[in-house]
Amino acid sequence: MHSHATCPPPPRETDDRVSPGDFDASFTADMPRLRRRLLALTGNPHDADDLLQETYLRLSRRARSQSLTRQQHPYAYTCAVALNLLRDSWQHPSRRERTTDELPDAGWDGGLDSYEASATALALLGMLSEKEAAAVILVDLEGLTHDTAGERLGAHRGTVQRNRLRGLAKMRAALHN
Repeated sequence: MHSHATCPPPPRETDDRVSPGDFDASFTADMPRLRRRLLALTGNPHDADDLLQETYLRLSRRARSQSLTRQQHPYAYTCAVALNLLRDSWQHPSRRERTTDELPDAGWDGGLDSYEASATALALLGMLSEKEAAAVILVDLEGLTHDTAGERLGAHRGTVQRNRLRGLAKMRAALHN
């Protein structure tokens, strides 16, 4: 009879993985030397600091996932990772920040102002009666005349105008409270 049980692998005498605490201590010790080297290569302290941070993040992820093994020469390994990141930034210039002396448009916010305005308008319209909301939407948002809005709603133009004015007054009052 064959046994389907497998033998566990033999225990390792030493663990060759780097613990996160050991990695932090090693990186901290090598950091000033690595920063000087990166500063000499980039010529810019900000770029050197960015590369130093990216190197730390790249290697610390490996240490935390326990896929970073002990290196015979940890500084050389860390330096090689940093230089690969620098080389990568040269080969892919679109990944680098671009400096400019122009400020972005004052109204640019990634669409947040537009979203907030729409959300506020919908909330205000929700406070109105159906007739008032319809008049405000057709005249103020869609740009129809009172006559055309009246035709669509089956109401007289004066009724549309009164409903619109009442609706706008309620919206203004809600905004000022």
